[in-house]
Order: sequence, then structure tokens, then C-alpha cells
Amino acid sequence: MSEYAIQLEGVNKRFKKAQVLYDIDLTLKKGHICGLIGPNGAGKSTIMKIISGLIYQTSGEIRFFGSGELDKQRRRMSFMIENPYIDPQMTAYDNLAYLRYVKGYPDEKRIDKVLDIIGLSDTGNKTVQKFSLGMKQRLGIGMALLSEPEILVLDEPVNGLDPEGIADVRNILRRINNELKVSVLISSHLLSELSELCTDYTIINHGRVIEELTKQELSLRCRRRISMKTTDPDRTAAILEDSLSINNYKVQYGGEIHIFEQLDNVEKISRTLMDNRIAITRLCEEGQSLEDYYLEKTGGEKNV
Repeated sequence: MSEYAIQLEGVNKRFKKAQVLYDIDLTLKKGHICGLIGPNGAGKSTIMKIISGLIYQTSGEIRFFGSGELDKQRRRMSFMIENPYIDPQMTAYDNLAYLRYVKGYPDEKRIDKVLDIIGLSDTGNKTVQKFSLGMKQRLGIGMALLSEPEILVLDEPVNGLDPEGIADVRNILRRINNELKVSVLISSHLLSELSELCTDYTIINHGRVIEELTKQELSLRCRRRISMKTTDPDRTAAILEDSLSINNYKVQYGGEIHIFEQLDNVEKISRTLMDNRIAITRLCEEGQSLEDYYLEKTGGEKNV
């Protein structure tokens, strides 16, 4: 059994004379939430459409659950690639009931469960035309969830939402992942929007994968720290622990020391080391915000 729900290897896409994807490698592990991050026009939607079967890759391999029988395996998946069809004159319940009827889903009780998951149980007879954008997006996720999928593929589901709406969608997807064990592939043009949700990230720009990393790796790369080099790293480490009660530090290859606590006590740290006759050859604060890290990886483009 494969540990991967989705695997793309060397996927290329060309539209006539224009190449839009170049050797894309992308994985979604079972039970994980992978964020596909990149500026507008980076190729995110093209990847999502290829995964959903709306368009086909020019070359490269795709597997779902370790299988190359893509159409068969897509029955275990749900997609929200573009705005789903929602009848604005109907209630949330009626929209889900109509979809259940059209698709032939047998479990009518599933509707109430989905409404509870997406936080729309209390909307009653309120029609969708009176919903906020965030409520409509949540209903769209609910419609994708109705078939009890093992994978959800969502293209920019938080685009245009206010901070409260983004938080609502994050909480819903976290619940879907934790309680229902659904794997999620989600795209966005802002890393910060998904930073509290995803377990893994794939950053894409100009049709190419720039970097793949886990949440832990991202946190370490963006983590604030004091970076220091001294003439005696071993003694410096001992003084940090014994004299300053600093234990959250790491001695890097080459003797550079990264300190992750007492970041506001730089003067005290340097004075204590000098009092112990340790010469400091380099001392500075480092660390990037999520946005700075993203902009660095995508060449400084916010919304291209």
C-alpha cells in the first residue's frame, strides 16, 4: 500500500506554443494537508485541473493511492476547482439535497452531518443569496464533502475572504482532516493564509516547483533567533546553560550558535560572555516572517 494519496512525477503541460508547467513533482501523503503555494499565474490551477481530470498533462506520471487507474481512483476524491454551482434561491440544506439526488448518494442523513461540519446547521430557511462569501465557500466545501471522499482538492478556497472567513475555513478543514481522516490538497497565493493549517508545503512559481518542505521545516527557517560566533563555541555553550539558563540553542556546523530564547536579552548575553573572556566575532538577530520567506522564494512577487 502506498503512503501517498497523490503523486505527480515530472508533469509538464503545454498549451499550443506556451509551456505552463515544467517537470512538476508533487506529493500528498495520506492524512496530510498539503498547501500548494504560489503567486497568481504560477500554475496552481493548471495542476489542480490536471489532478481532477478537467485537462490532461502533456507528459509525466500521475498516481492516486499508488495506482495509475486515475478515473477509477477519482471516485474516492472530491474537487472544488472553480466556484461550485449553488442555487442562490435555495437553502444550504436544499442545495445539498439536490446534489445528493442528482449524484445518487444514498445516505440522506449525511446532509445534516455535513451542515454541522461546515457550520451551517443554523441557517434554516435562509437562502444562499443572503449568505456571506465565507458562508458560500463553506457550502462549496460541504458539497465536495457530501460524497464522503478520502481526498479533497480545493483551489483557492479562501481567496477574497476576510480574516474571520479564512479562520472559519481553516477550522473546518482541520476538523475534516482530524475527524474524518480526509487528506487535503489546497492552493493559495499567500503562504500566511495556510500557515496554521498545512502539514506540508509545495511552493511553485512560473510553472516550476521552487521548494517542498514540512511545517516543521518552515517554522525552523522562519524562526527568530540570535545568531552568534565566538572564539570558543564549547565554552560559550556551557556559559549559556550555567550562567544564563539558556537551553534552547543549537551549535551549527562551523561553530555558529543559534539561540532561540531570551531574544530580548542580547545585551545581557553579550556582556556575560565578555565577562567570561569569550570574544564575540559575530552577533545579530535573524529570522524571516512567513511573507518575507515566501517573497524571497517567489522572486518578490506578491500578486502577479
